[in-house]
Amino acid sequence: MSLSRQHAHTITQIVEQLSAEERRRMFYLCGELDVERCASDPRVMLQSLLCQAGWDYVILMELILRMRRYDLLKGVLGTSKAEVERLLRNRHALPEYRVLMAELSEEVGSEDLESLAFLLRGTLPKEKLEKFECFLDVVVELEKLDHISSTRTDVIEEYLRAIHRIDLAKRLSQYQNRVKTPAVERPLKCKVDLPPPEAASPLMSLPLNFCNAKYKHCASTSVAQNTSSIKYYETQDYVYKIQRRPRGVCVIIDCVGHEGGHLKEVFENLHFQVSLHSLLSAGDVFSVLQQISVQRDHHDADAFVCCVVSRTSCSTSLLGTDPRGVGLNLDVLRRLFNPDSCPGLAGKPKLFFIQGYDVSEPQWSGGCARHRAYSGTELQTDGGELQTDSSHPTARGLEVAADADVFWSHCWTTERELEKDDHRSVYLQSLTDALQDGQRRRIHLVDSHMVVNRTVYDHNHRHPRSSYHFNLRHTLRKNLYL
Repeated sequence: MSLSRQHAHTITQIVEQLSAEERRRMFYLCGELDVERCASDPRVMLQSLLCQAGWDYVILMELILRMRRYDLLKGVLGTSKAEVERLLRNRHALPEYRVLMAELSEEVGSEDLESLAFLLRGTLPKEKLEKFECFLDVVVELEKLDHISSTRTDVIEEYLRAIHRIDLAKRLSQYQNRVKTPAVERPLKCKVDLPPPEAASPLMSLPLNFCNAKYKHCASTSVAQNTSSIKYYETQDYVYKIQRRPRGVCVIIDCVGHEGGHLKEVFENLHFQVSLHSLLSAGDVFSVLQQISVQRDHHDADAFVCCVVSRTSCSTSLLGTDPRGVGLNLDVLRRLFNPDSCPGLAGKPKLFFIQGYDVSEPQWSGGCARHRAYSGTELQTDGGELQTDSSHPTARGLEVAADADVFWSHCWTTERELEKDDHRSVYLQSLTDALQDGQRRRIHLVDSHMVVNRTVYDHNHRHPRSSYHFNLRHTLRKNLYL
């Protein structure tokens, strides 16, 4: 049933007096994520949303109230802020989650938004990041990918903490503690007690229900469309297909004897076929990885993982159990699994997690000396010199080339750490915790790794003499859930 002329005129008056940002906020509060489609004809879209959800004028009043446009409440809807608050005293028509996100959006400034866009570089396409105008734009894109929802706000809470908006993160945490509703937001029916007819304003004399009696049909259609949208984003353009058991091969090279067993247990729980190799020389490391790179198992895999724990030289060459020598250059390690060398992994995510214990003294002038690396059965000179500032936790380390689908996480610290009793790598411990938590809470890899970043940073702040230096690069084209 279409809206009456009077209803349509009222909506037109409201929409024409809203700014572009206020319109986006209104559509978000209504549960609409396709903001660009709404912007093409916001009046028609608002009418359609009100009808499809079976909403009434009280919903419209709450929308205006939440946007703090009290002038429209009085001038267009013929009511007041106090009257609407009284109507909504016992129950609210709009979801608390969407109201909260809209409120937070008003408190996130341009600098905060730029910081969020920077953190989301590995999650969202560049063209999306460049179009962000407010915090709600961030929320909408993360909702489309099903990273956040009305019952799962931990991801956006972590982002806010990362940009030091602890005040906003605490509000999300408080909301999350209150939530006990199902994961899918139900379409709303407004059942607000209205004042008696004699006390009603001119607005109250209008028919309350915009939709016909087939409300249940409207509601089920809305849920089906929303679920279909989520499935599209989850299965086609934005997420790597990780479904097989096992997921693929995970090779662990532990040349110091401290972490291999724990890493094996973690990646077996993540459903990988784990191959653990302990206490290998640099030459043996190369031989093992070369043999694994040509296995046919990769054709039937969804992903590949390589974990290495070893002493290193200049932080970029693996020594294995060798006390000294040229080592195995990390760039050679990565190239063993690129599409040319390992076609079975083409288009599939290749994850490298490396903990190095550097035997070299920091080089303050000119970086590390020119080095050589294993390639094939011979030693060949590596093509260039690498400038490394080992004093800084964001040192470049190894620059990942333009290979697609690579996630490169490389951490290094001094060899002296191995001399400590019961040593455990801060990096590897936080990494395994984050991976298991990411699997349990369905958080994609890049977001999970933010926790690792923070843990390493906090450790360095507390223990500057035993700092871990960190290098993260990736060329993932999609989100990755293990």
